[in-house]
Amino acid sequence: MNNATAEASKEKQHTVVIVGGGAAGISVASSLHKRDSSLDIAIIEPSQTHHYQPGWTMVGGGIFKPEATSKPMAAVMPGFASWYKQSVLSIGEEHNQVVLADGSKIGYQALVLAPGLELNWSGIDGLKESLGSNGVSSNYQEGMASYTWATVQNLKSGRALFSQPPIPIKCAGAPQKAMYLSSDYWLRNSVLNNIDIQFHNAGAVLFGVPDYVPALEDYIEKYGIELNYQSTLVAVNGPAHKATFRRTDPNGNTEDREIGFDMLHAVPPQRAPEFIRDSKLANEGGWLDLEDDTLRHKRHTNIFGLGDVSGTGNAKTAAAIRKQAPVVAENLLANLRNQPMKAAYLGYGSCPLTVENGRIVLAEFGYNGTLQPTFPSWINDGTKATKAAWYLKAKQLPALYWHVMLKGHEWLAKPARR
Repeated sequence: MNNATAEASKEKQHTVVIVGGGAAGISVASSLHKRDSSLDIAIIEPSQTHHYQPGWTMVGGGIFKPEATSKPMAAVMPGFASWYKQSVLSIGEEHNQVVLADGSKIGYQALVLAPGLELNWSGIDGLKESLGSNGVSSNYQEGMASYTWATVQNLKSGRALFSQPPIPIKCAGAPQKAMYLSSDYWLRNSVLNNIDIQFHNAGAVLFGVPDYVPALEDYIEKYGIELNYQSTLVAVNGPAHKATFRRTDPNGNTEDREIGFDMLHAVPPQRAPEFIRDSKLANEGGWLDLEDDTLRHKRHTNIFGLGDVSGTGNAKTAAAIRKQAPVVAENLLANLRNQPMKAAYLGYGSCPLTVENGRIVLAEFGYNGTLQPTFPSWINDGTKATKAAWYLKAKQLPALYWHVMLKGHEWLAKPARR
């Protein structure tokens, strides 16, 4: 056995192992360290770049520069954590270990699963091959938002299609955000009347929380957008400028319809990473099976989860992670110390709907669509488009993400109590 093989066969041990070095993984690591600086924490993350993904919509709308939305992973990875620069092959929950891509194993006392989700580009025939040319783009793809913006600027007439796949997806408002910012640009540049804008939503409603729908409908009318519900993008032919949508009627019957386009902003269906969805840790939908309030796994008491991989009924947003991280930190430590778990997550999520350049409908809600506003209505009425919400999104949130949330400073994120 050579030295490399011998090293790989050894099982390293840490008190807390965190899978994922995105917003969720680093935030919860910092929150844990803030509460107990003696903890031995490891983070497993293969990526060399950390992305501020909420900024990609703004890049696609010409608001942010692409370079403002990423940093080297080494610049944000906490110095107190052991960093394993590998992907995960599987979770050996029965043996309290994580198996890495090279076959090595890492043991844990407590495990936090925060690997995010997977964009299933192959779920739409021809989409992956079409991206980045012939007017086909997606702000969900790393580096593609700049092409979205270039396409929007170059379009003077024709048809623009915007699609939304079945939920759950990362930031369910993002498909609409791209549409509104594009429409606003066309309006300001006096070409809106020359463009046929269509929104094809696999769902049955414009937005899942009814309180915010009237404000969004005002902008749908303002921009003259044609709404198509239960219309799912299933195929793209970029060179032919054709998109195929599957329409489902109230009786469940389906019909495919091919539509020509000059611009297509497509969003792929999404799912949990394979090592989660094909494991015993997943629920029936393939997502991580967690208790809604404690964020602990329903069957394994030393496993917790947060972020986009979670099977809880909240919106998958960075704002949700901001509220989840302190809950996981508190409850994980209580679990290690054989104390009762007292912190509760109430399903908070936030979706700043960029309805125009300068105004946002700031949707803030929890489980079952319960409104959970952060600010009083005299500062920002979230059910209406406001300049205050735009200022928060465009000027404050990026700095709060990099310098507050990732550092374990829990601004307006105190957990509820059980």
